[in-house]
Amino acid sequence: MPSIHPAGRFDAFRALSERRGRAGERLMESLARTRAGTGDGPATWAPAVAAGLGLPAAAALGPAAYYADLVAPHGSRHVRVCTATACFAAQAGRQLTQVEQELGVTVGTVSPGGETSLQAVRCLGYCYAGPAALDGATPCTGPALAAQLAGREPPSAPQMPVADDTGDPVLLAGVVAGEPAWQVWPGIVTAGSADQVHGEVTASGLRGRGGAGFRVAAKWEATGRVPGTVVVANGDEGDPGSYADRLLMETDPERVLEGLALACFACGARRGVVLVRSEYPQALARMREAVERAYTDGHFGSSAHGTDTALDVEVVEGAGSYVAGEETALIARLEGDRGCARPRPPYPTGRGLWDAPTVVNNVETLAAVPWIVARGGDAYARRGTPDETGTKLVCLSERFARPGAYEVELGTSLLRIVTELGGGLKGGSELTAVQVGGPLGGFLAPDALDVPLTTADIAARGAALGHAGLVAFDQHVAPEDMLRHVWEFAAAESCGACSPCRVGSGRGLELALADTPPGAEWRRLAHVLTEASLCAFGRRIPPAVHSLAHVYGDRLAGWEP
Repeated sequence: MPSIHPAGRFDAFRALSERRGRAGERLMESLARTRAGTGDGPATWAPAVAAGLGLPAAAALGPAAYYADLVAPHGSRHVRVCTATACFAAQAGRQLTQVEQELGVTVGTVSPGGETSLQAVRCLGYCYAGPAALDGATPCTGPALAAQLAGREPPSAPQMPVADDTGDPVLLAGVVAGEPAWQVWPGIVTAGSADQVHGEVTASGLRGRGGAGFRVAAKWEATGRVPGTVVVANGDEGDPGSYADRLLMETDPERVLEGLALACFACGARRGVVLVRSEYPQALARMREAVERAYTDGHFGSSAHGTDTALDVEVVEGAGSYVAGEETALIARLEGDRGCARPRPPYPTGRGLWDAPTVVNNVETLAAVPWIVARGGDAYARRGTPDETGTKLVCLSERFARPGAYEVELGTSLLRIVTELGGGLKGGSELTAVQVGGPLGGFLAPDALDVPLTTADIAARGAALGHAGLVAFDQHVAPEDMLRHVWEFAAAESCGACSPCRVGSGRGLELALADTPPGAEWRRLAHVLTEASLCAFGRRIPPAVHSLAHVYGDRLAGWEP
């Protein structure tokens, strides 16, 4: 049977990869392994990787020239410095220049002798302690970042601050309350049913915590429990400014895996995949260790807890792409292709990974499932708001007096989160704007924070909830620099699959770098991005820019809707 691209056309690469035993699944690992040992460009080493897997050179050159981790040259010492929003806000973007000066290496290059390479990334998940960098796998954070990387000060990475504001944590049940994981799965797989799990999640009203907010039970049901169904735990989806995924995968990976097991059971899936972003090396290690223990303890395998339920789970490392967290782009990456968004329909639940029905849930979503099955969907539905039930992890950035990850009920006032939980800004700084939901989520003014933390209410203010990362900006960051930062992110992270986003993000950056207000040209560009972009990435750029212009008024004249 010919391999059909999810968009409905014949896909030669997928067909050849399937004939080679789905070689695309091994391709990314082989590319990453080869890249780690060379400072040369992909053209010099990617074709040989493809040949070793029986694939044409183009099959390797495509992803090798696309993913940031594969494009960036690697010296013997590879340093990744964060340029994402929270780290940008911490020092108004000065950290990159400071690190370049200290190391004597320009970002995107390797030193002449191949000793040191420097890569700019977005984000490392240390938003509470920025600016941040990874020296190999060693984190360095704080105002003395450059000195740490230069060896004048020891590496410093404070533990992630975590607190529960609900009185009965769901997501932080293990981290804060000490409740062990794997208390639900053994009983369900031996004496429960798929309908039972699905029914409780339906009653809970749980929506995906990855940004789109789609009802989880409806997504599970859409697979029809067709044999071959796959469930993917998306740990490569974190918006810059949010570190909820890293928190859960590093501190309570078993809870994520138990949620994945329950989701697979409800969907009739025998295969689960956990995709972890490469910028989270410790989370990757913890998830792999947790999967090994799960097999040893009988949770996974050909006969889970002695039943006829088979479940195999693997952990896959990302390769550095924001858009590859979008579910169709994520599936493309798992198949060994470039992480570009694909047209929908068909949706992944009908035709996803290697044409199999595929459910993609982010790790925070899955971490809520064990609590729901154990306590009942009705108990979960009584929390939050009637339309948006349950709890949410909210991440506060380094500028706050009390940065950290807080579990709150949906509907909690954003103003209370900022002023009471976060304690306002540190050092008496003046709050000028709060970014919600990542660089393309949007900005709110200090006098617009009295709004419930829900997708609908935040959207009514011109922003997007996303992963609920809150990045505070103070008077030390100029709004013009914030605007350029948004456009730099958009231009760098556009997957390039559609012309409106690929060309439009680049043109927007040019306008932001110019000295004159864009006026009518920006309004035309905004219309094209909103109406013609393939996925939410391109469509979210204009609202984010408009929200920033709304906050700063005359300072950003010409960028209004």
